[in-house]
Amino acid sequence: MTIPQKVHDRVAELREEIDYHNYQYYVLDHPQIPDSEYDKLMRELQRFEREYPDLVTPESPTQRVGGKPLDGFDEVTHRVPMLSLDNAFSEEDMQEFDRRVRDRLKTTDTIQYTAEPKLDGLAINIRYEKGVLVQAATRGDGATGEDVTQNVRTISSVPLRLLGDDYPDVLEVRGEIYMPRAGFEAMNERARQAGEKTFANPRNAAAGSLRQLDSKITATRPLAMFCYGFGEISNGPLGDKQSVSMNKLTSWGLRISPELQVVEGAEGCIEYYRRMADRRESLDYDIDGVVFKVDNLDLQNELGFVSRAPRWAIAQKFPAQEEITKLLAIDVQVGRTGALTPVARLEPVNVAGVTVTNATLHNEDEIRRKDIRIGDTVIIRRAGDVIPQVVQVVLNKRGDDVEKFEMPTACPVCGSDVIRDEDEAVIRCSGGLYCPAQRKEAIKHFAARRALDIEGLGDKLVDQLVERELISTPADLFRLDVETVAGLERMGQKSAENLIDALKQSKKTTLSRFLFSLGIREVGEATAQALALYYGDIQTLESADTESLQEVPDVGPIVAEHIVTFFNQGHNLEVIRQLIDAGVEWESPKPKTEGEQPLVGKTVVLTGTLSRSRQEIKEELQALGAKVAGSVSSKTDFLVAGADAGSKLTKAEKLGVEVLDEAGLNELLSQ
Repeated sequence: MTIPQKVHDRVAELREEIDYHNYQYYVLDHPQIPDSEYDKLMRELQRFEREYPDLVTPESPTQRVGGKPLDGFDEVTHRVPMLSLDNAFSEEDMQEFDRRVRDRLKTTDTIQYTAEPKLDGLAINIRYEKGVLVQAATRGDGATGEDVTQNVRTISSVPLRLLGDDYPDVLEVRGEIYMPRAGFEAMNERARQAGEKTFANPRNAAAGSLRQLDSKITATRPLAMFCYGFGEISNGPLGDKQSVSMNKLTSWGLRISPELQVVEGAEGCIEYYRRMADRRESLDYDIDGVVFKVDNLDLQNELGFVSRAPRWAIAQKFPAQEEITKLLAIDVQVGRTGALTPVARLEPVNVAGVTVTNATLHNEDEIRRKDIRIGDTVIIRRAGDVIPQVVQVVLNKRGDDVEKFEMPTACPVCGSDVIRDEDEAVIRCSGGLYCPAQRKEAIKHFAARRALDIEGLGDKLVDQLVERELISTPADLFRLDVETVAGLERMGQKSAENLIDALKQSKKTTLSRFLFSLGIREVGEATAQALALYYGDIQTLESADTESLQEVPDVGPIVAEHIVTFFNQGHNLEVIRQLIDAGVEWESPKPKTEGEQPLVGKTVVLTGTLSRSRQEIKEELQALGAKVAGSVSSKTDFLVAGADAGSKLTKAEKLGVEVLDEAGLNELLSQ
C-alpha cells in the first residue's frame, strides 16, 4: 500500500510531539498539556497506524507506556511489565469492548467485571518478601522504573510489614500513589502564605512529592495509596478471581478502593460509570475515569495481551476537567468586601461538559508566580462546581505579542484608591460606603447592632432596597418613608412604621459608634472608641496624619494608613456630610489625655451573668482607657466575674489574675 507523503509527515510530527509530552509527564512530572489533549494526539496516531500498518515501528509511542527514568534514582527492572490500559470514551466504546471480550472467548454468556475508580496519581509497584517491604518502584517506561523505596516507606497507608502470616513469600502489589484533596489544598495554602510555588493539581503534587531525592521532604507531604493489581507472586495467584485476590490484600493491611465492585456485563459497567461520575466530586481524591477488568483470572489468561495493554481490561475516561485555550484579556472584579480579583477572559472552551469563558486568577501574586500574560495559551481546570481557574501557562506556545498584567491603583468600579496590607495578597478598594460593589455589605454593617443599631433593617430588606435602587448610600436610609417601605416584599404598614421610627431613633448615637459604622478597614469597636476619645470630633480626625494617629492607643502604622486613606477619598467625606445633614448626631466626648484615663494599658475580661449588658460595661471600661478582651491570659489585669462564671474564672484563679465581682467593678468605675 502506498502511503501518502503528508501522512508520513503528520505521523512523524505526532510521534515527536507525543514523545515530548511523555518526557514532560513521566520523567519531569511537569505536564505541559491536559490529559484530554494528549489523548487526542494518541488517538490520531493510532488511527493512522490502523489505516497504514506498515507505519508501525517498535519505537512508536503507541508501542510503549512512558519515558526514561531520571538519573537521580537507581533503576529497577520490573519482573512483570507494568503495562498501560486502552481507553474508552463513550458507552458505545464500552459495549464494543464487551463484545470483543465475548467474541475472543467464543461465548454469549454475560461477563463479570471488577469495577473501580481510576485514580489520578502515580503508578507504583511495591515488593514484599516474607511480608517485609523491600522495594518500591515507579512505572517508568513499563519495563524499567525508578527505585523510590525510601520515599514510599514514609507513606502511612503503606504497611512496612504485612499483617497475618498467610501471605506468599514474594508479593508485588501495584497501586496508585495520590494526594487527598484536603491535604492538597492545605499544602498549597501554606505555600501561598510563604510565597512559594504552588502545585497545579493533586496529581502533580503526588508525583513531585514521591520523586524527592530527600525522603524527609516526602514525609511532610500528605500522600496515600490504593492497590489495584499485582506483579510477581510466588506460588501463583491469590484466588481464582480479580475481586477475590484484591479483597485478600485487605487482610494483610493493604488498602484497596472502597468503591471496588463486581458488575454484570456492559450494562453493569455503564451503570457503575454513571454512578461514579455523579459521585466524583464528593470523593476526597481526584479520579479521571473508571477501570473495568474481567473478574475471572482464567479468562484473563485466555484473553492475553496486545503489545502495550491487556485485552481483559479497559479504562473509561470521564470528560476532561482540564483543557487548553487562549487568554484574551484580564479584567478586575470588585467583591462585596472590596477585594479586587483578576479574572481571565478566555476563548470559549468546553471543560467537563460546560463552556468556560472566564476563570479566576486569584490575586496579583498568583499571576506573578505562574507568569501568566495576556495572549498566553493556558490550561483551564474546572472540577465540579468549583469556579474555573487558570492552573498553568503552556510556555512552548507563548508568542512574542503577550503582555504583562498590572493591577490597577484605583478601584475600577468607584475610582477610590486601593490598599494592600504587607502580610496579605489581597488588594482592596477603600471606597467603603461609596463603592457600588460594596454597597449592600457597607449598609448592613452601618445598621448593625454595635454600629447605629437600626432595629428591623435586616439583610434581606437591605438587599431589596439596594436592588430596587431606593438607596445607594447609608444617608439614603433616612430619606425613606412609610409608604415606600410598606410596598416592599414581606413589609406591611406596621413593619414600615416601626422601621421609620427605628431610623429616627438611630440618628442619636455616639461618635465611637458612628466611626465604627463607617466600615473603615481594621477599625473595630475598641479602635473607634479610642479615636473618639482622643480626637473628640470627626473634623479633627478627618485631617489627622499617620504620625498623629499612631499616638492613639492601639493604633499602629497599618491601621493609621487605612484611616488616612479612607478620609482622603472625597466621596467618603461626602457620605459623612450627607449623614450629618440627614440628622445623625452625637454628643462629642471630651478628649481625654492618658492621665485622665486611669485604665490605659489595662486588659479586662468579662464573664458570667451581670446586671447590666456587657456592651454597656465594655463601653464604660473603654472610655477609661481599658482594653476589653474575650479570653483570659497572663496579660489580663482584671477578670469581672458575674453569676455562673465558668472556665474563665478557673483559668484566672490559676494564673493569679485579680478577680472582681460586680460590686468591685462598680467601685472601680466610680473611682
